[in-house]
Amino acid sequence: MEYNKYCEITPDIIRLANMCSEHGVIDSELFTKYEVKRGLRDLNGKGVLAGLTHISDVRANKLVNGEQVPTHGELFYRGYNVKDLVKGFAEQNRFGFEEVTYLLLFDKLPDAKELENFKQMLAGYRTLPTSFVRDIIMKAPSKDMMNTLARSVLTLYSYDDRADDTSLPNVLRQSLQLISMFPMLSIYGYHAYNHYHDGKSMYIHNPQPELSTAENILHMLRPDSKYTPLEAQLLDIALVLHMEHGGGNNSTFTTHVVTSTLTDTYSAIAAAIGSLKGPRHGGANIKVVQMFEDMKKQVKDWKDEDEVSNYLKKLLHKEAFDHAGLIYGVGHAIYSKSDPRSVILKQYVDDLSAEKGLMAEFELYSLVERLAPEIIAAERKMYKGVSINVDFYSGFIYNMLGLPHELYTPMFAMARIVGWSAHRLEELANNGKIIRPAYRPIHEDMPYLPIENR
Repeated sequence: MEYNKYCEITPDIIRLANMCSEHGVIDSELFTKYEVKRGLRDLNGKGVLAGLTHISDVRANKLVNGEQVPTHGELFYRGYNVKDLVKGFAEQNRFGFEEVTYLLLFDKLPDAKELENFKQMLAGYRTLPTSFVRDIIMKAPSKDMMNTLARSVLTLYSYDDRADDTSLPNVLRQSLQLISMFPMLSIYGYHAYNHYHDGKSMYIHNPQPELSTAENILHMLRPDSKYTPLEAQLLDIALVLHMEHGGGNNSTFTTHVVTSTLTDTYSAIAAAIGSLKGPRHGGANIKVVQMFEDMKKQVKDWKDEDEVSNYLKKLLHKEAFDHAGLIYGVGHAIYSKSDPRSVILKQYVDDLSAEKGLMAEFELYSLVERLAPEIIAAERKMYKGVSINVDFYSGFIYNMLGLPHELYTPMFAMARIVGWSAHRLEELANNGKIIRPAYRPIHEDMPYLPIENR
């Protein structure tokens, strides 16, 4: 069967899909009637409590006179404020990804010797099975690197003699290997697609054991393997800020759900990758960059507040960019006054913008950061405040680093695999029940009709 024929949407498929749509829509009032928390959140965006965790904490409110009041957001890894963690390693010109990985997995900050041993362990796992690149990554390359990553992770199951062993030592071993392999799987997948579909040269640079994770990403991605210290430092900070965000985000919750069935590590992580791929979760920073590219074409004077405001209003009115009615990079399910990750990133974006000669772009981002919340609050009914989120500046950073759009979401995965691994280990350690929420049926009972009477 020809591929194009195989993918054709026939009239019969359209007719059947319309039947699915016609009978699948549920009256929105019923969700209120039965007190269903759509998206497992209430009207204020607060998530339904589904578990407990030692791993991280997201704070966006404080108790004042017995009431929860929105405050500037804070993010904690194992009880440590992420702001303090980043400040600690950045001020000493150290890379933090490996150090914070150790913290999230083992609930303690490593001393110098422990950190060095851990770095060597990760470097030792930073290798793929023999011929894996040729036999798996280079065959049938996908246009979407998240699909390529998920396929590679699932295929690694076949190379693991203890793939189904869910004991903590074995799952930890698998987790460390995946943390080390994710940059290779993603970047090699991109180079393969870039070669076979776009006719570009293909580069397969082996990772270097003496380099940090951030340095190795830039080394493997770029044809000349060159990068500046500031580029590597800012990428490292971005990775640390994306590593973990509480157990309630969609992909981490997916990890808990799938892990609770006692399935293998590769299946659980592939499921999390599928969740992160969704544009509502991991793909937003691409939209931010694309939105700004359109804005720079439509707005003649980037410093004119009225002109920028008019463009932002057009976005909300579905009159500009993708006509979705969204200002991408603004707003978050939990944070209202500020997202601590965006606050941290902005401190370093200024320096990289200067190094790249992109200060005008940075000033435009800063202007939108100030104007967008005011415009959204004036145009929309808000249950809580709104501010920029981590995607706002991370997309700009990746753009300045010259990362291809295809790798934006995999870059998120290269960091979040740490959080997924920590939560998988925590789920297994607690040996909890299989996670199974309830859905209320609202269809009437129907008498069976023999086929000749239908």
